[in-house]
Amino acid sequence: RVGKRGQAPAAFAVQGGSRHLSPLPGPLAVSQPHLLGAMGGEMSHAISVGIVLAVLWLLLSGHYGPLLLTFGVLSCVLVAHLTLRMEVADEKSHAVRLTSRAVVYWAWLIVEIVKANLSVARIILHPKLPISPTMVRVRATQRSDVALATYANSITLTPGTVTTGLTGDELVVHALTHAGAQDLVSSDMDSRVTRMEGGS
Repeated sequence: RVGKRGQAPAAFAVQGGSRHLSPLPGPLAVSQPHLLGAMGGEMSHAISVGIVLAVLWLLLSGHYGPLLLTFGVLSCVLVAHLTLRMEVADEKSHAVRLTSRAVVYWAWLIVEIVKANLSVARIILHPKLPISPTMVRVRATQRSDVALATYANSITLTPGTVTTGLTGDELVVHALTHAGAQDLVSSDMDSRVTRMEGGS
């Protein structure tokens, strides 16, 4: 049967030799709820990308004049629009979204950065400069590249530790002191990033 103008023709099968026709499942039949769900997922990712970019721009810019804020908003909206049009706003390209878990994680990380700053300051001001540079391997349990990069960058953002490489699911980290290396191995930063990603 030929469909209406502008519509795809429907596929039918004859059942039991009768003239009764029934639609055949196939690529021509698209579930509307499934399609709307996919579009909604892409839209939510695009919005999340825009919000994350806006927050990052505000943190890195340091300028909050009306003109620059306008340019920043327009840039974030443009990038979010392009990711939606290019159909790249998905779980793989933006696995870590701005959810309540992400907000909780970044708040926790800020506290850890402040504590590490104080620890490094004490070491620097100590007359004997008690440092013991150490290289250590830390296992990462994240599933996506974005979450793995988040974990690696979180280590580097914390004063006293720097991620120097990645081998398989292990991060190679340089620590200012042996105690700092042990603290990193025993810390729950890895599990927190994994929970933010959506894992267990």
